[in-house]
Amino acid sequence: MANDLVAQLHFDPAQAHIWLAGRRMMLLHAKAFGLLRRELVDMIGQEKARGIFTRQGYNSGAMDAEAAAGIRPGAPLEEMFAVGPELHAVEGLVLSEPVRVTFDTASGSYYGEYLWKGSCECSAHIEAFGIGSSPGGWSQIGYASGYASVFLGRPIQFREVECVAMGHEHCRIVGRPAEDWTDGEADLRYMRGEQLNQIARTLGGAGGAAQPDGAASGGSAGGSRQEGLRPIVGASAGFNVAFDMLHHVADTDAVVLFLGESGVGKEVFARSLHRLGTRREAAFVAVNCAAIPESLVEAELFGVEKGAFTDATSTRPGRFERAEGGTLFLDEVGTLSLAAQGKLLRAIQEGEYERVGGHRTRKADVRLAAATNVDLRAAVQAGTFRSDLFYRLNVFPIRIPPLRERRADLPLLIEHFLHRYAARYGKTVPGIEERAVAAMLSYDWPGNIRELENIIERGVIMAAPGEPLRLHHLFAGGETLAMATLRLGASGKVEGRDPLDLAGFVNDLSIEQFLRGGLGLEAVEGRMIETALVLCEGNKTHAARLLGISRSQLNYRLAKGDEG
Repeated sequence: MANDLVAQLHFDPAQAHIWLAGRRMMLLHAKAFGLLRRELVDMIGQEKARGIFTRQGYNSGAMDAEAAAGIRPGAPLEEMFAVGPELHAVEGLVLSEPVRVTFDTASGSYYGEYLWKGSCECSAHIEAFGIGSSPGGWSQIGYASGYASVFLGRPIQFREVECVAMGHEHCRIVGRPAEDWTDGEADLRYMRGEQLNQIARTLGGAGGAAQPDGAASGGSAGGSRQEGLRPIVGASAGFNVAFDMLHHVADTDAVVLFLGESGVGKEVFARSLHRLGTRREAAFVAVNCAAIPESLVEAELFGVEKGAFTDATSTRPGRFERAEGGTLFLDEVGTLSLAAQGKLLRAIQEGEYERVGGHRTRKADVRLAAATNVDLRAAVQAGTFRSDLFYRLNVFPIRIPPLRERRADLPLLIEHFLHRYAARYGKTVPGIEERAVAAMLSYDWPGNIRELENIIERGVIMAAPGEPLRLHHLFAGGETLAMATLRLGASGKVEGRDPLDLAGFVNDLSIEQFLRGGLGLEAVEGRMIETALVLCEGNKTHAARLLGISRSQLNYRLAKGDEG
């Protein structure tokens, strides 16, 4: 076993902590693990139990992929990728022996074939169920898929083609990009919660996506409003929890309050709520409360009668009326003034309203959903949000986790947006280079999925046809890539370094450390060029001046790098 990985394992009995690669772990009796599997299968059936174990493994693999670059900084990509299978062994699950592993991050190609020996999980499966006709390495397959997907920045599916639980001498697994499997959906269903699988079947979604309604205007996870269908994409634990809650409330008329930071996709979830509910045949109407001037809130929500005020030259229905029988989604509801909150409360509480300038009372037959990125409880305490309205809206809150808490979804989201914008701009984009993928994994995504979509769109626009997305294509908008470059400090510990701090990075490393770290001349030159382009927001003239070369020399080096 590799010494560098064993050195990552730490025991702290005084605190009852076990740490591996900076993450807390726990020991579990293998026999107890087998008993848990037995009980779950008996309780919910093999298909659902397999899905639970597969998703647990997927998220574990995704977390190990995030740590891989930090464990072997400067190592060749193949050695860095090997961290995953080796960590799986350190964690006591299975010994992985590579049979054939080939990948090219620039083209997006990957093929991985491994022999599994001494699988703890498959042994537990045999003890519980004996030899059968299906493989038993459920969580291990999830781990391999999650690790490869996050490490390579695109969905990779592994399949157990031989298994000791089926009577074979060893387990054998094969991994490929998800689209390279002709029947990939058969395995992909285990990466998603059962509710999401049911939704995908009902709505015709694929690749982990339920297709929300696009009939009415409004934004989405990425803010691009031209396209009608908005897939919800994800396989992480946080994503599945949120979607499971959505499924439970969808066929009721209960008010749903979506909570989460800006850009996490609250309106996408709201549209899916509408499509899954009993009102799906009626309209979905979205209104951004933050975009309505205070003087027009009542008119926008409830409508206007002709002649109600100077500019009211015709009768105009409001959002409640347009959503009749369907769903009304109030985005950024926390921005409404106290006066507007009072008017909204009456419509919700009494179930009726009147147009501005009108005298006829109308029934508000709508399913209400709302969203906010502020803490409404704190706003109530501060006196800026009515407590009675808060309790009317907070019937069924669903928190949508930020992207930094669902990094396991990054490969699926990257692939989704890459296909979307490559098709929109008529470009062939084979993939994303490994340094760009590593930067995306280390980035904190303050703008969440909306920011990810914007960055992918920017990269597709900047990249030449047939060229993979590179670091300077993606992060050219002033983003701060903190702690993405790693170095060996004077104390002998691996330390982080802001990748934009190029001068500090060069000054802190001796020539010997560059060479021992596997950073050859071309690699260092490439990093300097990429950093200069990021610092100059993609402006080649300014980047060339920063590097002390001409623009033509910079273009030559970029072209040379693309050819390589």
